[in-house]
Amino acid sequence: MAASDALSPPAHLHSRARLWWEIGIVLALSLGRSAVFSVLALIEALTRAPLGEQQTSINPGAAPSEGWDVAQQLLSAVFAFAPVALAIYFLWEPARSGFAKIGLTFDRFGRNVGGGLLLVLVIGVPGLGLYALGRTLGITVQVDASPLDSSWWTVPLLLLAALRAGLLEEVVMVGYLFDRLRLLGWSTWTIIISTAALRGSYHAYQGFGPLVGNMAMGVVFGWVYARWGRVMPLVVAHVVIDIVAFVGYPLAAAWWPGVFAPPA
Repeated sequence: MAASDALSPPAHLHSRARLWWEIGIVLALSLGRSAVFSVLALIEALTRAPLGEQQTSINPGAAPSEGWDVAQQLLSAVFAFAPVALAIYFLWEPARSGFAKIGLTFDRFGRNVGGGLLLVLVIGVPGLGLYALGRTLGITVQVDASPLDSSWWTVPLLLLAALRAGLLEEVVMVGYLFDRLRLLGWSTWTIIISTAALRGSYHAYQGFGPLVGNMAMGVVFGWVYARWGRVMPLVVAHVVIDIVAFVGYPLAAAWWPGVFAPPA
């Protein structure tokens, strides 16, 4: 037996049935569950009132006098990293870590940061414009990206939420699913379109603008991953976009209240 064969996972570990069960479990514990509830929330919202008259909150604030509320939000954010760890665990091989397999490492640091910032310009700016257009057309829910308070814990919790979202979505939706669906024989563009549709679906609760915008983001990120083979630039881009959205939301609400501020 060749040395490389000895280091490869046994063939039965990548059987089609086992892969589908594994994918189902990972998604049920993370973004697949979010997609189901998000689509249901959109359907329920459509039956209640015009989307332009409704609002939703991504990062609800904690009560200023409730230390336990802050602790619960912190623990909730920490435990939300578990599906990321599970996906990386499933990707681990005897001769190669799950981190190295999807390019979630700190080597090529400058290139990762530069590529991530480039993606911010390609995705983040048009995404903001699409949200504003959706609000103007009345097809997007008013999204409160962060609490409008100045408590000392607000920014740290928002930074943690941005890191959680960036790792969860890019590791599971791109790194993990691309690897598993390739093993199932899916073509690159089938994977890109499918994962982009799933990415859009778990943002459906925000309305049709964010749904379409996140699908476009999924196509671009999937294409970039197929070319670069590294998740880290995607994580950098996602975290930066969310930090700008979360931390910059109070400023945007003050400057453009008709688009970003919650209705009185």
